[in-house]
Amino acid sequence: MNVVITPGRLQGTVMAPPSKSEAHRLLIAMALADKPSRLHLTACNADVAATMRCLEALGAQIKEKDGCVWVQPIKAARQNALCDCGESGSTLRFITPVAAALGGAALRGCGRLAERPMEPLLSLLRGHGCAVSEEGLPLKVSGGLKSGAYALRGDISSQYVTGLLYALPLLEGDSEIVLTTPLQSRGYVKMTLQVLRRFGIAIQERENAFMIPGRQRYTVPGEELTAEGDWSGAAFWYGANFAGGDVRIEGLRADSAQGDKVIAQLTQMLPDVMDVGDIPDLLPVLSVMACKKQGDTRFVNAYRLRSKESDRLEAGRRMIQALGGSAETTQDTMTVHGTGCLAGGVVDGMNDHRIVMSAAIAACLCEKEVTILGAETANKSYPAFWKDFEQLGGKAHVL
Repeated sequence: MNVVITPGRLQGTVMAPPSKSEAHRLLIAMALADKPSRLHLTACNADVAATMRCLEALGAQIKEKDGCVWVQPIKAARQNALCDCGESGSTLRFITPVAAALGGAALRGCGRLAERPMEPLLSLLRGHGCAVSEEGLPLKVSGGLKSGAYALRGDISSQYVTGLLYALPLLEGDSEIVLTTPLQSRGYVKMTLQVLRRFGIAIQERENAFMIPGRQRYTVPGEELTAEGDWSGAAFWYGANFAGGDVRIEGLRADSAQGDKVIAQLTQMLPDVMDVGDIPDLLPVLSVMACKKQGDTRFVNAYRLRSKESDRLEAGRRMIQALGGSAETTQDTMTVHGTGCLAGGVVDGMNDHRIVMSAAIAACLCEKEVTILGAETANKSYPAFWKDFEQLGGKAHVL
């Protein structure tokens, strides 16, 4: 789907989409729990659907109805389970160690998922009793995961840590995760720990380590389960405000563990130099915001963005230049040369939902029409994006 946007100012009120990060985590805990449970989830994106699909493959029963997801937990792991992770890196990295703890599974995906780093996690599984057929997708992982000390870098993906935090409490013995480098995207691990503790899982945090007792049981909490609002999705509307809009965003928690909540502060003052190591998902919309400024804005510690749904550093640079702006990249930085406005043009969405939605917000800064190729990829994280865009006064039509 290709979309043409006529530049204009966005204004009105919008409800933030449900946090896909929290939805992933809640659904996995529900599938491992002691009894059936229900999650209020007003919208399901492609990534969350991939996690539900994998949990069903492992033996859970899941039904969606009237804005809720009902989960009948895994009674006994299915043999020869085939987990289709779609394009969801979170699903792949969370489900792989869980499947290893439950008895094993085959895993596959599509798009650039096979190119995204998995070796550090697979190496750990091999070193703790599992057989892994390949270095990347498609692959098979056997059961036999053993407890013990798991040492890994904290600056590659916090998703490895989350996957292990879900799997290791299921094992007979006690385990420890030891981080050999500082943990990036720490807010996502904090979210994981919050969900696990709600389900009765005890994990002790130490400096650069997590102590995980074995033989634990996931128990459904007494309170109602609801996925909180997504700061990553809401960030696009904050970007629209930075570009001169007047959008009120509802459904967000100020006390959220999501690191991307910093977007609320950044729309008040965008620094000239910014470390995005803990907030990589914000870089595309932040780069658009930088075009609104006069002068250079430099984003550093961004190397992980090269292994997202696209090479997001390169895709972001191309987006800005396609719209008449100026940006340059190194292996781990992006510098945007802001002039206060953009011209307009044709943007290749690069099959990347965050590039597509950032390009839509960039249209607010443009003098001429913006055409976005592959606009449907917004569905990966924010299925209602185009509906909300038009509700806020955005003028978009499908070619």
